[in-house]
Amino acid sequence: MIHAEGLTKHYGTKTAVDAISFTVKPGLVTGFLGPNGAGKSTTMRMIVGLDRPTAGSVTVNGKPYAEHRSPLTEVGALLDAKAIHTGRSAYNHLLAMGATHGIGKSRVNDVIGLTGLETVAGKRVGGFSLGMGQRLGIAAALLGDPATLILDEPVNGLDPEGVIWVRNLARHLAGEGRTIFLSSHLMSEMALTADHLIVLGRGKIIADAPVSEILAASTRTSVRVRTPQVDRLTELLRGPDTTITTAELGLLTVTGLTAPVIGDAAARAGIVLHELTPVAASLEEAYMELTQDDIEYHTEAPPGVNTTTNTSTQEVAR
Repeated sequence: MIHAEGLTKHYGTKTAVDAISFTVKPGLVTGFLGPNGAGKSTTMRMIVGLDRPTAGSVTVNGKPYAEHRSPLTEVGALLDAKAIHTGRSAYNHLLAMGATHGIGKSRVNDVIGLTGLETVAGKRVGGFSLGMGQRLGIAAALLGDPATLILDEPVNGLDPEGVIWVRNLARHLAGEGRTIFLSSHLMSEMALTADHLIVLGRGKIIADAPVSEILAASTRTSVRVRTPQVDRLTELLRGPDTTITTAELGLLTVTGLTAPVIGDAAARAGIVLHELTPVAASLEEAYMELTQDDIEYHTEAPPGVNTTTNTSTQEVAR
């Protein structure tokens, strides 16, 4: 279990983490999300003692990380896969780590096999691809067979098979009752992997709830409408709380109206509909809605994507 209470970190006048409190429970995969600069990496570094909190506290399995006599067997962490001596082989890197905790060759061989590194275990780490480096970082995190696992962007650089492997590994370890805390920018993958989410924005917690609750709370449920009379239907549906976008000829996405309302209005106006499909919000859409006020840099829609909205909803639609 990971428990933070009033955890705060200042860098000069900048507040990176602002008095956050949360608990990461065993038996669940907890995803850690937030825009760049939200404080995720700083929080993870404070959990494992790499950064000292300005205020507040954080414990892992009941103690501050520095107080564990055998930290590798308590907490496995992947925070920077590149933080490895590039002249060592993968095998020797893991062997040296294990030696600090009395972990021998047998366990080193186990994690090499588990992470698919058998064919490159004898090669120098400096020649590894990004994906192989990630696998080695995960192997190091697993070396002590820890009760708690902290992984920062574990699927970065992995091929599709590797992404699925990390997903299955996280869920398997959580099923064993371990505490799994991981971050990722891949919302589609987080939706498949995480049971619970903690979302940071500008150093503060803006959501701490099961994935299902975050999806249910989203207001971005929309309706996909296909019609040969796009212009007429757009004019008909235009309103103060309605957002209408089109990404291809004859297809509209309508937010702010239900499918029955759209269908009834089209029928009364004699407008032909070829499709009328309610679409629930994805985790990516729910996340964007949660963090829209906490993103430092905003971009416009890509060329060719036509957006028709009223002024009051335009910022949400971006």
